Amino acid sequence: MAVSTGETVQYYRHIQNYNIVDKKVTFNPYGLTIEVGEGENLLRAALQAGVHINASCGGEGVCGKCRIILESGELDCPRSGLLTDEDWDLGYRQACQCRILTDVVVRIPPESLLDRRTLTRRRAGIGLRPSPIDIAALQEEGLYNPAFKKRLVNLSPPTLTDNVNDLSRLEAGLAHQHAVESLTLDFFLLRKLARLMREQDFQVTATLDFSRRRFRSPHLTNVEAGDTTRRHYAVAVDIGTTTVWVQLLDLAKGEILGHAADYNSQMSYGDDVITRIVFSQKEQGLQKLQRSVASTINHVLHRLLKRHKLGVEEISHMTVAANTTMTHLFYGLDPKFIRLAPYTPTAGSIPLMRARDLGLEVPDHVFVYSVSSVSSYVGGDIVSGVLASGLYKEPKLTLFIDIGTNGEIVIGNHQWLACAACSAGPAFEGGGIRFGMRATEGAIEEVTVNPDTFEPMLLTIGMVKPKGICGSGLINLLAALMDAGLVLPNGKFRDDLDTPRVRPGDSGREYVLAFAENTQGDQDIVLTEADIDNLMRAKGAMFAGYLTLLESVGLSLQDLEQVILAGAFGNFVNIDNAIAIGLLPDLPRDCYHFVGNASLLGATLLALSREMLAEERRVAEMMTNFELSETPGYMNQYIAALFLPHTQGEYFPSVSERLRAAKG
Repeated sequence: MAVSTGETVQYYRHIQNYNIVDKKVTFNPYGLTIEVGEGENLLRAALQAGVHINASCGGEGVCGKCRIILESGELDCPRSGLLTDEDWDLGYRQACQCRILTDVVVRIPPESLLDRRTLTRRRAGIGLRPSPIDIAALQEEGLYNPAFKKRLVNLSPPTLTDNVNDLSRLEAGLAHQHAVESLTLDFFLLRKLARLMREQDFQVTATLDFSRRRFRSPHLTNVEAGDTTRRHYAVAVDIGTTTVWVQLLDLAKGEILGHAADYNSQMSYGDDVITRIVFSQKEQGLQKLQRSVASTINHVLHRLLKRHKLGVEEISHMTVAANTTMTHLFYGLDPKFIRLAPYTPTAGSIPLMRARDLGLEVPDHVFVYSVSSVSSYVGGDIVSGVLASGLYKEPKLTLFIDIGTNGEIVIGNHQWLACAACSAGPAFEGGGIRFGMRATEGAIEEVTVNPDTFEPMLLTIGMVKPKGICGSGLINLLAALMDAGLVLPNGKFRDDLDTPRVRPGDSGREYVLAFAENTQGDQDIVLTEADIDNLMRAKGAMFAGYLTLLESVGLSLQDLEQVILAGAFGNFVNIDNAIAIGLLPDLPRDCYHFVGNASLLGATLLALSREMLAEERRVAEMMTNFELSETPGYMNQYIAALFLPHTQGEYFPSVSERLRAAKG
């Protein structure tokens, strides 16, 4: 078929699915080259190559985050309104909208590069996430009691006068030596039982699971030849929307050996849970998301095992905490109805499941225990966090906050718990902000602004040239702009100041944080009025959530006695600045406590304590969920919170004093 030059692009669109001709795609700065079919989507090619490109909207072309720089070759890319003329001339394109016409070389810009080193960075006074667990205290309280136990059994070899079958011999040995009167087991163990019994002359180690509520007797999960009681390990996993954490536990010694983390590779299909739910409805979408998160867990787990010179066969079991959507995607459950009224998950409690059946590269005997969810948007990560924080045993009225794309809040004490989720959006993780980015190297995180010259002082993660600004940096910047009198309570910049830092832009006026020559890129890093509006919406959703939930149970902010901040974002937020912009309640600062990655802490406690398994179920049952969107008064509270710090100044007395002091 002959095709004229003018028809070439249209022709490629028609033949893209046939992959007639392979083209080379090189991704810099990695120097990674792969071959894909002519007409292939560039974002899909990046997925095949294992190269991360931000794709907050899952490839729908509406977020503008999947920007790449075309260095050579030809791409079929429609001109997007999300790219300025300057961006286009510099070679920026949206990867999800590009199809490959020739061999191409593209560059992932600095703001899209992931820096895994920052996942375990320190906060002064807190140390590495996750916070440590005092196992000695657990032991003193009689709570160190793993549900999975190893028991050494010394058996007599069979004879002609004692030729009872191997399973009955093992059951009799467990009953006589360890008072285990009966047990259940899976068939796969029988296939290797005869060999294992004879390998060390009928000395074996049995692993017993005492966690199963439906069985009065323990469940036999594994049999090993010889004495392996000193080689007994468990794994705790926190599956976050952005990050996956894995912690390795030595159950024989009662020690936490170490932890590791990596970005959840599902990010390539969307930054937030809603986008991933939408992607899961596409052909093979759910399977891709399930395989993706399993792959991330495998990668982190095997890296951790290698570091500690352990074999994967020595793992006894795994505990997993995740929000409701991540739980569904991990187990391959359809999450469709999580986002549709009346917001019903498939299940709140998932039965024990063999890890290998979920794509985890571990032996057959390893089972996964998952923390219960409460509702569509209050999941096992929050239940796990409440468990770890001890809030459910605390007499003080406590507000528990996990700030993220879907900010979750819990209010209560040892008598009752109420919970809700606030749709804060991705602003606190850099989403929806022109130069927003995750907290990786080069992200601006500390900002002050001189009130006389309006010049900023910036500190970045890693102390390098800036390439964007992370969520905690955005809060610090907005508070600094308020202190310097640059931004008005309605979120607009003043237009009567003689400074080159404030200027007209494409989205209203903007403040220049760093000029191009002082950045890692080739553009000025700015904060726009549209960015401030997104921040105000995010903080407004959170604050309206606190007020609405308190009012729903007949309480007010003044009744709160302490606030617990959980999660990665809570680890690095500046309390004073978060209060200044209206994100956190204006309470005495000693009321605030950080718990770090409480989700992983809770998952770890479940692996260490059989009693905590029962407590986890009790915590989930204590929590009464409120759907804020259906709660009267929430929208009024939300609209009232779209101000800096709030339309009702009496909520923030210390902020008024701070602003007066800043004005001199």
